[in-house]
Amino acid sequence: MEFITKLVLSFTGFVVAVSMIEAVVLSRRKNAATPFAWYEVWISLFDLTVRRLLALLPLSLATPLFSFVFDHRISNVEINSVLMVFALFIGQEFCYYWYHRASHRVRFFWATHAVHHSPNQLTLSTSFRLGLTSKLSGATLFFAPLVWLGVKPEVVMLTIFLNLMYQFWLHTTWIPKLGWFEYVFNTPSAHRVHHASNVDYLDANYGGVLIIFDRLFGTYVEERADEPCVYGFVTPTTSRNPFVVEFEHWATLIRDVVKAKNPWIAINHVIQPPGWLPDGGGETTEELRRKNQPARTECEAVNG
Repeated sequence: MEFITKLVLSFTGFVVAVSMIEAVVLSRRKNAATPFAWYEVWISLFDLTVRRLLALLPLSLATPLFSFVFDHRISNVEINSVLMVFALFIGQEFCYYWYHRASHRVRFFWATHAVHHSPNQLTLSTSFRLGLTSKLSGATLFFAPLVWLGVKPEVVMLTIFLNLMYQFWLHTTWIPKLGWFEYVFNTPSAHRVHHASNVDYLDANYGGVLIIFDRLFGTYVEERADEPCVYGFVTPTTSRNPFVVEFEHWATLIRDVVKAKNPWIAINHVIQPPGWLPDGGGETTEELRRKNQPARTECEAVNG
């Protein structure tokens, strides 16, 4: 674990330095479509700094959960060959895909993950805006099967971190499509779609390093030249207060649960997708696409 801690600290310094260089370059671009928003960078730095401070406290669910599961493991897995490294990599990617998909499709997990999607611009600093409640949201449940199979918890944690390290470079708008690489690996183009709030792009491209599980499970969406990405939420967050950005989705979730007319509706507010309403008139991805369909049909008829 000491090695992982040193790796995290070293990589943190690297990503902050590179992100600030990118921010300076982007802020000085002439003829940019929209002015560079420095406050988005400051909020991301706030998130990173506070999370590092919170890491000093014993607040994480990962350690006790992984310890319990490892005590009840069904075997002992040694990562001592290229084949075992590859198997661990694929297994972790599979778990990450479902964790990431649940983070968009289950409102409880979205309350934390939404912080990562709150910037209205996509830059490298977005990569380390992960939400102050990330260690308390239960994300490690999705990786517990690897520990149950017998992979040591510290190995699983290292693999997850390496996955996140890879994703740092994906948060850019200036790297174009990368040809054949797009068919197997997650790329900036694929991840731009993931961060976009365009109705056609919602809930897509959940992969970490690979994009193969998105292609396999039907969640892959290609970036289109005729549909430029609009970043942020469908209803953008305009607050520059980092505490609002960090906790607004938790606040609205708690409000909806408290105001629910019965326990079943309250439970559904927690487990249904963001935007769900009991009367069906909400703003889930499916409902937004149904609302958008008449306009699309009319537009296609005009262009005929």
